[in-house]
Amino acid sequence: MARAGTPETAKTSRVNPMTSPEFTDPQAIARNAADAIRSRLSLTSVDMGLVLGSGWSAGVDRLGTTLGRIPLSELPGFFAPVVAGHGGDLVAVALPSGKTAVVLTGRTHFYEGRGVEPVVHGVRTVAALGATTMILTNGCGGLDPSWGPGTIVAIRDHINLTGATPLRGATFIDMSTAWTPRLLEVTERVAPGTPTGVYAQFRGPQYETPAEVRMARTIGADLVGMSTALEAIAAREAGLDLLGLSLVTNHAAGVTDAPLDHAEVIAAGKQAAPRLASLLADITAAI
Repeated sequence: MARAGTPETAKTSRVNPMTSPEFTDPQAIARNAADAIRSRLSLTSVDMGLVLGSGWSAGVDRLGTTLGRIPLSELPGFFAPVVAGHGGDLVAVALPSGKTAVVLTGRTHFYEGRGVEPVVHGVRTVAALGATTMILTNGCGGLDPSWGPGTIVAIRDHINLTGATPLRGATFIDMSTAWTPRLLEVTERVAPGTPTGVYAQFRGPQYETPAEVRMARTIGADLVGMSTALEAIAAREAGLDLLGLSLVTNHAAGVTDAPLDHAEVIAAGKQAAPRLASLLADITAAI
């Protein structure tokens, strides 16, 4: 398990022969993936989707009754995750509320070099399934010294520092309320006192330098990582209500004198796993 964006050198991604490497029609590929999911899992409707990032994957077992699962690499447009701490399945879950959720226990990161379309393919597939709500989670570095490893932060805004976008042409999307205020209110009601923050996505895969962290803080970031912002843009394009939850796995570079230690990142995620699972279960039940 790793902070979002940390590659696991022991794993390699298995290229899906059903995937068009050019993603010339990403919406069509998302519809194909949605059709495959409906067919294989006999789903009639989907209400929400979740992407579980580093440290969050164990939460899928607490959400409700599992209806079925499919390895991501077997679905059109998806790849097996290459990051430690991510699972590799799509799981359909019947929530206690009576709603149905589709959970992705892994994601493709921008630094993998596949382009932006595979990064946001999960979000577009969830939208093609008819969902109206998307929950994105990640592990990240914290810029606030008071947010130690294990702190859960709800994303209230983001900064896209990748230099990329999933949008094509003159597609003008209002991002002023990218992260749905109503879902932030649900989070506060379920887990009073949960801090909110601004998440900055860097391209990666290298960790940020202390100077880059100072820059991020200067422009308003509270959290740094290598995922989520591009997915958020695609979610807003699709008209999805959006909630983001970040697990602080370590202080960002330069916040303390300690160097970044991957072993500590792994330990933070494992220690927080029960709380993450409980929070996700409570939030999905309340939406």
